[in-house]
Amino acid sequence: MESQTLWDAWQVDGEEWARQRLLSRHLPLVHHVARQVIRTLTVDVELDDLVNAGSMGLINAIDSFDRSRGLAFSTYAAPRIRGAILDDLRRSDTVPRSIRRKQRQLAAAEEQLGGSLDRHPADHEMAGRLGIDLDTLWRWKSDTHEATQVSLDQPIHTGAGRTAMPADLIEGTSGDAMEDLIIHREEVAVLRDEILCLKERERIVLSLYYFEELKLHEIAKVLGLTESRVSQIRSKALATLRGRMAQLREPAEC
Repeated sequence: MESQTLWDAWQVDGEEWARQRLLSRHLPLVHHVARQVIRTLTVDVELDDLVNAGSMGLINAIDSFDRSRGLAFSTYAAPRIRGAILDDLRRSDTVPRSIRRKQRQLAAAEEQLGGSLDRHPADHEMAGRLGIDLDTLWRWKSDTHEATQVSLDQPIHTGAGRTAMPADLIEGTSGDAMEDLIIHREEVAVLRDEILCLKERERIVLSLYYFEELKLHEIAKVLGLTESRVSQIRSKALATLRGRMAQLREPAEC
């Protein structure tokens, strides 16, 4: 009855206090929808930011709600709150939709395999679940990793109730240190590209050895090779990569 009185006061008499009361009463619905949305995201966002965006959807729902249709207000408002949150995320998201789709697919596959295997899935298991080859999986991971952005102005929790700015946590803020950091990142990007240029068997051996942390004899069993052959393949791949990276580090001739 009180709710009906509030709606009458707002929609019939235009009383702003009634509108504010309706907003306060239904704010928990915004928090509920925001928590639902945040569980589906593959990027870090603040719940408060989603609540702020969802509140605009709640305002719109209160202003446009037609009680004569017989719908419960929560039924009418929830999709509008969700829509306002998603619209705000899209406006603030500079990452292409194709990358976000890959992130969701990777996250879903990892969650499904992790639940069934009771451990973190290996790359070849992830690729099998997604129906793609290892090269494509590694490209997907590279694309999604590069799309992950960290704001240097966004405070983060460091434990014991303390917060710090990410920029403050970067060791060595001198010009030389920052230059070294940039060079390192460039080398990592080049190294990733060079790995993709290796022969398929070499890439697989390196992945199983360094990322899946399998022993040489375990890799040999997986690939149907002898342990000595696996060792040769690994050594050849590393020598190739060292040679290519050495060329990168050579000083340019003036």
